[in-house]
Amino acid sequence: MKIHLTSVFVDDQAKALHFYTEILGFVKKHDVPVGDEDRWLTVVSPEDPAGTELLLEPAKHPAARTYRDALVQDGIPLVQFAVDDVNGEYERLNGLGVRFIQEPLAMGPVTTAVFDDTCGNLIQIATQPQ
Repeated sequence: MKIHLTSVFVDDQAKALHFYTEILGFVKKHDVPVGDEDRWLTVVSPEDPAGTELLLEPAKHPAARTYRDALVQDGIPLVQFAVDDVNGEYERLNGLGVRFIQEPLAMGPVTTAVFDDTCGNLIQIATQPQ
């Protein structure tokens, strides 16, 4: 068994696609219309195009909004992405205007930073020692 797909609930799929591809650097994998307004919209890491897909899922269900909003209010990231160098990625993303709520912070062998994805979520990036 392996993880094939996971999702983040987003306010606006077009805005999310821009942020996750143009800012974060993911690559669009699937973009299939679902109904009148929504899409089956996934992105993948360019380093692993056949790997785990991230579904940019519309946050229309009331429970999804409540859950996501509570996490943001408490400063809890919805998901974590691995990066080779948190400090370098922080500098790159900060230069692109990404709003960080936690600058790079070393916690033992792990360094993390947390930013707002502009679509209703907090995202954590982390570097772990090899």
